[in-house]
Amino acid sequence: MLQEVFKRYEKKYLLTEDGFRRLMLAVGGSFQPDQYEQYQISNIYFDTPDCGLIRRSLEKPVYKEKLRLRAYGTGIGQDSQVFPELKKKYDQVVYKRRIQMSLREARDCFYLGKETGRRDQIFQELDYVMKRYGLAPMAYIAYERQAYTCCLDREIRLTFDWNLLGRSWDLDLSSGVWGDRILEKGLVLMELKTAGAVPLWLSHVFSQMEIFPVSFSKYGTYYQRYMVPETVSVKAAAREGGRRCA
Repeated sequence: MLQEVFKRYEKKYLLTEDGFRRLMLAVGGSFQPDQYEQYQISNIYFDTPDCGLIRRSLEKPVYKEKLRLRAYGTGIGQDSQVFPELKKKYDQVVYKRRIQMSLREARDCFYLGKETGRRDQIFQELDYVMKRYGLAPMAYIAYERQAYTCCLDREIRLTFDWNLLGRSWDLDLSSGVWGDRILEKGLVLMELKTAGAVPLWLSHVFSQMEIFPVSFSKYGTYYQRYMVPETVSVKAAAREGGRRCA
């Protein structure tokens, strides 16, 4: 059954690939591969024309929200099932609400503003946020994920993301997995998802291995590296300078 509503705590950590392997050796007996274990995730992030949502999010306010369109796997087509999601964070707690529809229906609704006839509660929340901020597709973010569930507490999950890629053009989930690299090669983004406090035994493992939380946003990092006007100007000047020297 599709889970439509989530409430949990999330912490992020940056590891090397060697650090990932050592961590799994340390906790491997307490975690088992998730139902799907390893899979591709692709997202379209919606924002205002001036990227107001992500700029505000990077200021680390007490409350923030984002809207994205997510797909799992590769070979996404117009009839593939995708997940429009509204993700909110308030006082360190993450709330996520999502629905399921075909990519064709999602494009008609969230790209073109067409009526879909849907009247369910979560859809109306998504539609309200779209119209309130005047959102449009602004960035594509994709990555490969491995997921594990704790054998002692099913509410505890570890996910590991590799090969983070992003682009701010050709914003269609059916266009394939490609873009600019967001994380340096050899780095892994780990997320710890829990319904409550992190258990002491897991905190002890992290402390022993010197694994500490970081503030990291996939879309935020892509925005800062590739979408900020100053960054774009500097890169354009560098390319022009290179042509002049050639």
